[in-house]
Amino acid sequence: MANSRDILRLTVFSSDPGGGNPAGVVLDARGLGDSELQSVAAEIGYAETAFLIEPALGDNPRHSRIRYFSPIAEVPFCGHATIATAVALTERDGSGTFVFETPIGPVSIDTATDEDGRSTATFTSVEPSVTPIDHAVLTALLGLIGVDSSALDQRYPSMLSYAGNTHPIVVLRDQGTFDEFTFDPSAMRTLMDAQGWGGTVTILHPLDDSTFEARNLFPVGAITEDPATGSAAASTGGYLRELDPAPAPRRISILQGRHVGRPSVLEVDIPAGGGIAVTGTAVPIADPR
Repeated sequence: MANSRDILRLTVFSSDPGGGNPAGVVLDARGLGDSELQSVAAEIGYAETAFLIEPALGDNPRHSRIRYFSPIAEVPFCGHATIATAVALTERDGSGTFVFETPIGPVSIDTATDEDGRSTATFTSVEPSVTPIDHAVLTALLGLIGVDSSALDQRYPSMLSYAGNTHPIVVLRDQGTFDEFTFDPSAMRTLMDAQGWGGTVTILHPLDDSTFEARNLFPVGAITEDPATGSAAASTGGYLRELDPAPAPRRISILQGRHVGRPSVLEVDIPAGGGIAVTGTAVPIADPR
């Protein structure tokens, strides 16, 4: 089993160790079975831990097979843990392009290092798909956060968006409603499991045409809200493109984590077609033990 020397801990989408979304990274998880991977993720306790189960495919250190585990289950894709892994590899092997073979297919990550030595990574999601939310399911979801349809921003209809994980996307009109809603984590988890939502429940509030604040509900273990969610950012990009299929590329910023004390910034590039690009940085954080 991986020991403490093998586990890297980084926080993603923030240059401040006190912000962003923590992720565990194991750069060599060869030989670990499913139960061992799950046990390590549970011990770390972060929303997700990434494991390179086959590093250096074909002796290429920039091509690896990766899996992601939350404290309670494997997840198909995790954006912030992908960024964390790519930054860790960049600091070991230098900047450039990495390809991860994920459970949802290959994901390409481009990394760069600035003159101050700070590394950033950009992953490009799979092709997004956006579908309606069943009315009864949406009504149940809104009930769990204590609002009704009158709280919705009518410019942004609620939909399901997939860009690696399925995320219901709900946009609230008023800042106060967005800031103040609460929810029962157990009831939310029950709804998410029943609907097969492997990602977060994404609640947005528009600050302007190119800036959104997000709360991503993710009841798992001791966690209730995710401080920064790369897969949700990609799904948001796909969702916005579906609503407004502009021919020119567009960049938006997503602010997340304020409500859980770990502010984060995710930069999202929305091309006219294809996958959505999400950019962020990652910095080490101390082992809490």
